[in-house]
Amino acid sequence: MLENILESPLFRYGGGFVLSFVFAMYWTPPMRKAALQLGIVDRPDGKLKKHNNAIPYLGGLAVFIAFLSTVGVFTKFDSFEQQTLGLLLSGSIALIVGLIDDFGALTPRQKTFGQLLAALVLIKSGIYIKLVFLPLYLSIPLTVLWILAVTNAFNIIDIMDGLASGVATIAAIVIAAANFMAGREPQAFLAVVLAGSAFGFLRHNFHPAKIFLGDSGSMFMGFMLAALSMNAGYTRINVLAVISPVLILGIPIFDLMFVMFIRWRKGIPVTKGSPDHFALRLRRCNLSVRETAITAYIGGALLGGVALLMSQVQLEWAMATFAGTISALCLSAYLLMKVDMHS
Repeated sequence: MLENILESPLFRYGGGFVLSFVFAMYWTPPMRKAALQLGIVDRPDGKLKKHNNAIPYLGGLAVFIAFLSTVGVFTKFDSFEQQTLGLLLSGSIALIVGLIDDFGALTPRQKTFGQLLAALVLIKSGIYIKLVFLPLYLSIPLTVLWILAVTNAFNIIDIMDGLASGVATIAAIVIAAANFMAGREPQAFLAVVLAGSAFGFLRHNFHPAKIFLGDSGSMFMGFMLAALSMNAGYTRINVLAVISPVLILGIPIFDLMFVMFIRWRKGIPVTKGSPDHFALRLRRCNLSVRETAITAYIGGALLGGVALLMSQVQLEWAMATFAGTISALCLSAYLLMKVDMHS
């Protein structure tokens, strides 16, 4: 009886979430102390960085340690899967690249090269976009593009207390549900553990933040979410549900596309910082930092729900749902563009 309980998915997923949450809660304060002692802090500049005091980085290390420790506790090493190993190795590379970038030692080109290396390790382990109608010579480049896009989308969305970590928590829960429904339990478990780690860190990162994720954390979570969101059986009922991962990760992807479009119109390089993010525009609409973050959480949950719905209905209903969602996103982008960021 006890053995059956310990082997049950409910115990495994629930235990994984709770343990990773506790680990993240425990490890974040030591990481904060270490960052302060080493001077690894984000100092306000009065432009994009308007927090009152210097805030330490290294929150990403707390998330990573919580994630890896929990996976280690629950893993049966005699049946360790190749793809799980590939996820952990490639995710570790993404974290290390981000950590070096936190020290200010990487150029944008070097950071992209590191992300590309992590993506190739992931693909080598057998994890890439697998669709029956998509040939291998297209699926591999598309996988690399997806990984780089989502990783960098989470990197640029980490501009406000609790924003990236909260959005990542919600996305990870939806990805876990999608993988579980597809019978992909190892991937579902990893997504649950990632959700618990991000949620535990959010306790210290919600406004007023005591610590930031840093590039190490945002790149690690973005990379893992991109990898775990692929191949979760979205197209079992209709082929249009292939875009479900884009909706699940819709908040960071929306911000990435929105910022790129605004900067293109202004003639500003995409890699140059500017106050064009949707979150900063919401702040100009008299929303507090907490209200802005919660608005993003609600948007992420709605998009995640739409993605799961699209994967469960017939094609005509999926098309109608998709059309309505795209219309709402376009309207949101239009209204956000009208916000005056100069006054």
